[in-house]
Amino acid sequence: MKRKSLIALTLIMHMLLSFTVGCTKQEPAPAPATADEKPLAGTAIILSTTTSTENSGLLDFLLPKFKDETGIEVKVIAVGSGQAIKLGEDGEADVILAHAKASEEAFVAAGHGLERFEVMYNDFVVLGPKEDSLKLSENAKADVVKAFQLIKENEATFISRGDDSGTHKAELTHWKSAAIEPSGKWYISAGKGMGDVIQMADEMQGYTLADRATYLSMMDKVDLTVAVEGDKKLFNQYGIIAVNPNKNEKINAEGAQAFIEWMLSEEGQALIAEFGKDQYGQSLFIPNAKK
Repeated sequence: MKRKSLIALTLIMHMLLSFTVGCTKQEPAPAPATADEKPLAGTAIILSTTTSTENSGLLDFLLPKFKDETGIEVKVIAVGSGQAIKLGEDGEADVILAHAKASEEAFVAAGHGLERFEVMYNDFVVLGPKEDSLKLSENAKADVVKAFQLIKENEATFISRGDDSGTHKAELTHWKSAAIEPSGKWYISAGKGMGDVIQMADEMQGYTLADRATYLSMMDKVDLTVAVEGDKKLFNQYGIIAVNPNKNEKINAEGAQAFIEWMLSEEGQALIAEFGKDQYGQSLFIPNAKK
């Protein structure tokens, strides 16, 4: 009798288990990805940019805010504008932020970049020793070409970026306008970024061409002053360009586009306008994205 009861109980348990399993909803297996599906934008992009945007502190101010809103991390390669553009040509960056307009336009025209957008500007200044033995602030206060002529005539120490950066390209334009081929012991081609060149000019008590933003971020650490400013030739425009995704499969086109749209948005432009005001009493960069 006990044996029959045990068999009956076993049968009942087996039926209940079968009913439970049969009623449980089975999730269908995910469909395999097809070869022609485009990958989603990654969580990081590579920004190839100039040393001025990094040395000034602008990127440290902007990029954490961009990441908080989008989840996209921006990995920065800060070099001269010429090198920044070359990285884009080689497909080693997703987006470029530079200040060498002619080179940027050529980059797009050659098919390396999609479209160039103006995003902000500041200006260049000629820095020199506070004693200003050449009296550039009096004799060439708003005339960069005259200032360069006086520097050459007196063979005063001049530190050049010498790195094919936007600043270096601008400097060479001014020497050409002054009909001068700079050479000699007085002319030092550093091959370094903006911050390093300002430091060298300070140590050697010489002159240099610098972007105002980087100088303002360092002015409490160096014994240099602005000798020449205000010349229209010293205008310094920045452009932003997405690298052509046809370069290679690693280009994060979606991430690059998201960054560009954010930089050109009302929020991005407002943040650029805000940067520097609390510490320097003025914006280090002036936003000018076209609406």
